[in-house]
Amino acid sequence: MNLQEKLHQLEQQALSEIKQTDNLDKINEIRVHLLGKKGPITEILRGMRDLPKEQRPQIGSFANTVRDELTAAIAKQKEQVELILNSKKLEHEAIDVTLPGVPVKAGTPHIIMQVIDQIEKLFLGMGYQVVDGPEVEEDHYNFEMMNLPKDHPARDMQDTFYITDQILMRTQTSPVQARTMEKHDFSAGPLKMISPGKVYRRDTDDATHSHQFHQVEGLVIDKHVTMADLKGTLEKIAQTVFGAKRQIRLRPSYFPFTEPSVEVDVSCFKCGGEGCQVCKQTGWIEVLGAGMVHPNVLKMAGVDPQIFGGFAFGLGPDRFAMLKYGVDDIRDFYLNDVRVLEQFSQKE
Repeated sequence: MNLQEKLHQLEQQALSEIKQTDNLDKINEIRVHLLGKKGPITEILRGMRDLPKEQRPQIGSFANTVRDELTAAIAKQKEQVELILNSKKLEHEAIDVTLPGVPVKAGTPHIIMQVIDQIEKLFLGMGYQVVDGPEVEEDHYNFEMMNLPKDHPARDMQDTFYITDQILMRTQTSPVQARTMEKHDFSAGPLKMISPGKVYRRDTDDATHSHQFHQVEGLVIDKHVTMADLKGTLEKIAQTVFGAKRQIRLRPSYFPFTEPSVEVDVSCFKCGGEGCQVCKQTGWIEVLGAGMVHPNVLKMAGVDPQIFGGFAFGLGPDRFAMLKYGVDDIRDFYLNDVRVLEQFSQKE
């Protein structure tokens, strides 16, 4: 049997074996065996050295044809086997789309964020801007710009976490107001803003106190702003959060950054003002502090108190949420206990 006949016989046997193979690993073994450097084609071609020179081109050309046909046959069979295997896999892993789906449990914003969102929507509707600021703040903006110079006794009420002598975790969101007043162009119009965010004070955590809590502070600076404007704004807050029938009362108080200053009470939404356990039989619940912006605060921000005045207020969304939803322990908001948090769905 000459070389060409051997190549032809090898080709027929290999094609038959390739067509009968339905295993990818076996196909790869056939490829390596037939076309590798130590394969039968290479062995046969080594016998070409014994052929006359005039026969070598013909045998070489035929050998290349056989190699190409086997290569193509292997590739085709591999593709067919892969298609069959993929079809079986898809059939095995098929999903019956007629079966009922697994419901995805939808979450809800945290209760404190719900209260903040409600307050933000109220003030955005009244033309206020919502301004954020740094939680790591300078003593200059946190205290001094709020009319609390060094060694002022009122600083003890806001004992906080100091990073350096001049850098601290802010005790209130008022520094955002000071920064905004410095930048605001009052020739272009009044400043109406709220500044929500987290604040920090060194405190002993218990049912009503936390070393970290939230504030929303508001500020209006314009010409001819009066206490009546402040009262109307505070009534709107109370009625939006606690109900349309709520009334407020103002009691004289002291804050270094406002003068005059007031504590704000809202008529009890539990008993309607008749007296109950929630309001401690008084008919009123203290909810926030406010007042007219102190002239010193305006001066330090570069605002002329002879021309401009304004009011400011500060409320705690944590306290609002506790009062509104009857939560008796502020720590429940921060434990990430789903059993507690899932009770509060988004209120629009």
